[in-house]
Amino acid sequence: MENKNQLSAVNRTILILETLSKTKKINLEQLAKKTDLPKPSLLRFLNSLITLGYVYKDNNDLYSLTLKMFSIGSNSLSHINLIDIAAPFADELCNYFNETVHMGILDEDHAVYVLKRESSYTIRMYSRVGKRIPLYCTAIGKNLLSDLNQKDIDNYLNSTKVIPFTKYTLSKDELKSQLELIREQGWAEDDQEHEEGITCIGASIRDFSGEIVAALSVSWPIFRFKDKNKDEVIEKIKDTCDKISALLGYEK
Repeated sequence: MENKNQLSAVNRTILILETLSKTKKINLEQLAKKTDLPKPSLLRFLNSLITLGYVYKDNNDLYSLTLKMFSIGSNSLSHINLIDIAAPFADELCNYFNETVHMGILDEDHAVYVLKRESSYTIRMYSRVGKRIPLYCTAIGKNLLSDLNQKDIDNYLNSTKVIPFTKYTLSKDELKSQLELIREQGWAEDDQEHEEGITCIGASIRDFSGEIVAALSVSWPIFRFKDKNKDEVIEKIKDTCDKISALLGYEK
């Protein structure tokens, strides 16, 4: 019974803090309505949080969060390592598909691989951690590009020479149209655009601010990719990226 009460107290405390984080100041009655907690219990929790320094009560009996919560969040960011967080998910994805998995981040006008999990098949794509790849013809690159504002995208396209790596490489106009679709659907594809015979599907990873900080992709030789399973593939990759994003503090 004691453990149940302790869990309930934790849940209530978190509920109060999350509710306070969504408003500048609020009185007891409004907070009770938003949290659906009885006023006596709510007041008891608030007084404890005030004593601990997490909540402030002004002269008008309005409650607000202090910067102590921000300080804790800021300190935790220094201990968060994107690669360490993503690694077990990349392992899982590689084992699930038995295909090569990459994670890349933006590096000026390119993307760079910061994580790789190799397929066990003999025939696989050549790549390595640290390799820089174009943004305009890769699944990872397109995801990263899609997060830029229109001005930055135009600057990138105006300053970048689009080299046709294969006959499938998109033109600048085709890429611009595709970026709009990528934003809507939440995933990108490299359909033999960077390397003939290789198809890649990737999705974005976002941090607590909602910014895309990386992208994760899976690559197949086209003869091993079953198009009829494409929807399942996309959902699995998106779900994996969503889980990583959640650990980085992103809320949809």
